[in-house]
Amino acid sequence: MKEVNMEPKYNPTDVEKGRYDSWLEKKVFKPSGDKTAKPYSIVIPPPNVTGKLHLGHAWDTTIQDTLIRLKRMQGYDTLYLPGMDHAGIATQAKVEAKLRSEGKDRHEMGREKFVEQVWAWKDEYATTIKSQWGKLGLSLDYDRERFTLDEGLSKAVRKVFVKLYEEGLIYRGEYIINWDPQLQTALSDIEVIHQDDEGAFYHVRYPFADGSGDIEIATTRPETMFGDTAVAVNPSDDRYTDLVGKELILPLTDRKIPIIADHHVDKEFGTGMVKITPAHDPNDFEVGNRHDLERINVMNDDGTMNERTGKYNGMDRFEARKELVKDLDEQGFLIKVEPMIHSVGHSERSGVQVEPRLSTQWFVKMKPLAEAALKNQDTKNKVNFVPDRFEHTYNQWMDNVHDWVISRQLWWGHRIPAWYNKKTGEMYVGETEPKDIENWEQENDVLDTWFSSALWPFSTMGWPNEDSEDYKRYFPTNTLVTGYDIIFFWVSRMIFQSLKFTEKSPFKDVVIHGLIRDEQGRKMSKSLGNGIDPMDVIEKYGADALRWFLMNGSTPGQDTRFSYDKMDAAWNFINKIWNASRYVIMNLEETPAVESIPDMSKNDLSDSWILAKLNDTVSEVNILFEKFDFGEVGRTMYNFIWNDFCDWYIEMSKATLNGDDEDAKSHKRYVLAYVLDQILKLMHPIMPFVTEKIWLSMEHIGESISLKDYPTIHSEFENDVAKNNMNTLIDLIKAIRKIRSDANAPLSNPVDIIIKAHDENIKATIEENIEYIERFGHPKNLDVNLNAKAPELAMTEVINGAEVYVPLAELINIEDEIKRQEEELGRVQADIDFVNKKLSNEKFVSKAPEAVVNEQREKLSVYEQRKEKIVDRINQLKK
Repeated sequence: MKEVNMEPKYNPTDVEKGRYDSWLEKKVFKPSGDKTAKPYSIVIPPPNVTGKLHLGHAWDTTIQDTLIRLKRMQGYDTLYLPGMDHAGIATQAKVEAKLRSEGKDRHEMGREKFVEQVWAWKDEYATTIKSQWGKLGLSLDYDRERFTLDEGLSKAVRKVFVKLYEEGLIYRGEYIINWDPQLQTALSDIEVIHQDDEGAFYHVRYPFADGSGDIEIATTRPETMFGDTAVAVNPSDDRYTDLVGKELILPLTDRKIPIIADHHVDKEFGTGMVKITPAHDPNDFEVGNRHDLERINVMNDDGTMNERTGKYNGMDRFEARKELVKDLDEQGFLIKVEPMIHSVGHSERSGVQVEPRLSTQWFVKMKPLAEAALKNQDTKNKVNFVPDRFEHTYNQWMDNVHDWVISRQLWWGHRIPAWYNKKTGEMYVGETEPKDIENWEQENDVLDTWFSSALWPFSTMGWPNEDSEDYKRYFPTNTLVTGYDIIFFWVSRMIFQSLKFTEKSPFKDVVIHGLIRDEQGRKMSKSLGNGIDPMDVIEKYGADALRWFLMNGSTPGQDTRFSYDKMDAAWNFINKIWNASRYVIMNLEETPAVESIPDMSKNDLSDSWILAKLNDTVSEVNILFEKFDFGEVGRTMYNFIWNDFCDWYIEMSKATLNGDDEDAKSHKRYVLAYVLDQILKLMHPIMPFVTEKIWLSMEHIGESISLKDYPTIHSEFENDVAKNNMNTLIDLIKAIRKIRSDANAPLSNPVDIIIKAHDENIKATIEENIEYIERFGHPKNLDVNLNAKAPELAMTEVINGAEVYVPLAELINIEDEIKRQEEELGRVQADIDFVNKKLSNEKFVSKAPEAVVNEQREKLSVYEQRKEKIVDRINQLKK
């Protein structure tokens, strides 16, 4: 055996060290430039520059990188484009929190200096993220790296904004929006998380202005009552027909408000009378529009009450609620307080309770864009969702979409390209600033982060320059890989923007995965302290083991659970491959690197079998990859590598390699090398580091397995006869092993083995491969014939096409075995007596829980069945 530059045990740190830099140096990740090859592109879902990557990012990018590496090896001209998202609200929140901890305030710093601080943050975390991409082994083309605030993308954003504005699809208006009082910015509906909070219904008395009595109103937000401009009833509610048009006195004020009739009111809910607060409730806003009601905003941007609330001016909204309820009670307006748990919106970023609030914002008119996106799903240009059930999720959102509030009261982001004339108040919207800029002031608001990331698939390719080489070559992209949690946020927006501005779907396939949960099935979060840093996992197990776990646990659309047991199993699998590879390479001697298929005329049964099984595996893996069924890809690879190649073929090869036939040994080495070469290429897209290390140890000096051809099927390898015959041999060997195991007879003890073959073909197969029976069965005498009879005292196993008999006298000392069985019979009888005694006790049967009694009866049945088998065994031995 020759010396091999491979440690006896797989060490991921040594294997992965320097490998990524080597790939970058050799420009392995660059597109091939072969214009005759089909293009295949993926743009990375840009991570936010708010921190380090988590396991969800690792899952996303492992799937993407696996697909890119696979397609590269299949001859495609591949582009995996990297980039990051400025993540406006999320990043600004992080930087503001950092500044607050340092005693600084962004308003005191001013916009320019604050933005400088955010760019410094971005640079720090972008460096960290790129380092993590390298640790994961992502084959990204860094020469094309983009950022959602770089000049190219900013140009695309301005182009899209102005075009939509000119077509009337972007407008500025006063509407009820979700307001984050801590970050002091508007939020879109999908940036609001609803959770159950403790609250109450406050029942308040509203007196009639004419002194004729009062009505009862229930509200969960009494602090907004200063914004009430009416009380509404349903026009079909006979109870209140006579009240419509009368006036009420707003409690704690001298202001009068009318009673109006509107179909919005549910007459079956509560008293059938509701207060209307147009500036603080979206439904009330619509009612107010229908009845021309005043809109009174009672809160400041920071969630404190304003001057419209009298004595509560300047108080925090929740403190004002307490004080207001106290005053209502003292002045006789409070009827009762009814505690309740209700679903309340909270800001996804700051966590504070969102305030529905009247505000002037910029909006995208969604209906025409959504209709076009839905119509596209009925064309050949449709986006293919995997699993397809998520197309329904997408369609449902598009069907019920609201206008999209795109303005954010932030400083970090794409500033809205609108200017206001300082003298006339005129508004100008354009891709470039006005010529006489000194007379104009730009809009302070920035665009929602998702506005720029919605353009990501085509803006990163050079659009709006449609003559860009990358745009013409690699757009539309092929596959988007993402979690189901951002179908609304991102996937849908990329689709409708791409259709609007390029008339093409941004990608052919959307592969949806779930969330990574902890071992108990809980979502990973800071509050639970159950988060896992992928870099910590890589440090312990290696990137290949993490990638294998993430791919092997991938059932499209489903969540997966992270566990260290699974990581141990992944490492063990790689170690199995490592040890098998060391064995093969040590036995290669002067065998050259494989460049062609083996000489099939020199095959023995095991050679023909392993090549046929390889063919089946290659075929299945390629089909499964096309279906994005990654879990089945992993299962198929695992079964072939661990079971067929390692446990059987390698073990069988030792009989030949330890023999004297040099031609047979040379051919066996070549088949071993060829199959290992194909295994490494099959596995490379998932396990890039270890497969390259092993492959280079097979005399492939200076090359990279990344640029080699992915395995394809060979018709020459198809051989059902070999598979059937080898299955018979394997079943036969397993049967012999089972008999030995059942009889506690170690392999070191030779035993007589009798095999009854059911036909001449099976008999011939066994006789032609007798060396394997001898190696794995260790017979003292071996008898293979068509008419064999079972000895009177023998252990028997039946397989498809044959029966195996091993005389008991060969396995055990009969007298010792009888004695052992009789001792076991005594123990079982004692168990039976003990349970019978319990069950004959009337107090136990009548007073013990039924489940306990049934458990004892089941035990008795098991013991009696065991006793019966032992008695049969003893009688057989005594014959």
